[in-house]
Amino acid sequence: MGLEANDTNKPEGRPLRRGWTTGACATAATRAALTALLTGDFPDPVEIRLPKGETPSFALNRQELRPDPAPERAMAAIVKDAGDDPDVTHLAEIIATVRFGPAGSGVVFVAGPGVGTVTRAGLPIAPGEAAINPVPRRMMTEVVEALCAAHGRPADVVVEISVTNGEELALKTWNPRLGILGGLSILGTTGIVHPFSCSAWIHSIHRGVDVARAAGLAHVVGSTGSASEDLARRLYPSLPEIAFLDMGDFAGGLIKYLKAHPVEKLTISGGFAKLTKLAQGAMDLHSGRSQVDFAFLCEALAGLDPAAAERLEPQILSANTAKEVLDMTAAAELDLAGEIARRAKAVSLERLGNSGVSVEIVVSDRKGGLVARV
Repeated sequence: MGLEANDTNKPEGRPLRRGWTTGACATAATRAALTALLTGDFPDPVEIRLPKGETPSFALNRQELRPDPAPERAMAAIVKDAGDDPDVTHLAEIIATVRFGPAGSGVVFVAGPGVGTVTRAGLPIAPGEAAINPVPRRMMTEVVEALCAAHGRPADVVVEISVTNGEELALKTWNPRLGILGGLSILGTTGIVHPFSCSAWIHSIHRGVDVARAAGLAHVVGSTGSASEDLARRLYPSLPEIAFLDMGDFAGGLIKYLKAHPVEKLTISGGFAKLTKLAQGAMDLHSGRSQVDFAFLCEALAGLDPAAAERLEPQILSANTAKEVLDMTAAAELDLAGEIARRAKAVSLERLGNSGVSVEIVVSDRKGGLVARV
């Protein structure tokens, strides 16, 4: 629940370094705070066990214990290290404040400052709850139960998770669009951030589909960027905000999820170059992971006008950009963008299988103007 990507420049000359999710940091902070509440001492560094068995250690950034006359609450804070992953929460301070709850209350999670609250149906957490995803909740619950059992007391504990400046950081994520208000989400399924997997972005695409389906929407729009989304909004002014999915480069992430969780109609809106890569069969449209094949553009043009394709082939094959090819074919009154849109639609329908999802392709220019629509 919440996009965490902010950059796409990979470091050069060394292996990429893994990092830790907000959920792993929150679990470590919870362990440190509850240990101090039970014993009076903060473990530093604090070690946790991740779902796949790894046992990383985390240094505390801050801690506080209110001990008079007996410990009332304890706070521990950890600075998130996302490794080499482009992540808006890299170096964010994740804070756990714990206190004992009423008898029989069990483990209760509360959204502190900088952590959002869910307000819409369709997410894995019910409306009104803190935006702490199921796996981090389970990890923290296991820590609380184990520590309380070791000290012979019931696991009736209130866990408040906060993120310093989280409300501001959340504006760079999908959270406002998904109806998660007031801050970030606490995410992670393995506890580990793999560099450039962009799993948070794809996760947010999936949650966007879930929210749209829960609201009963039959039509969603996946856009590669702001210009193409602006165009789609003009084409569909009556569609609500939650229908527009910031697909970015992850066409495959959206299409694969819709195959298993279908709606009636999918519109994919994007620039000519990115949709050319989709037409080629690429599911990741990032420039570092797929390239426009100019021979493919020649072949597509031949499907429209073989003679024109033969005449323009040397210029196309020597072109520097896809836009250069689009401009030269448009000047010759050849609808190459329309042909690319038809091919992108065919690829999308093939990947969607028998899901029943219909597909529309919209090609935009860099200013959000309509170039082709199929």
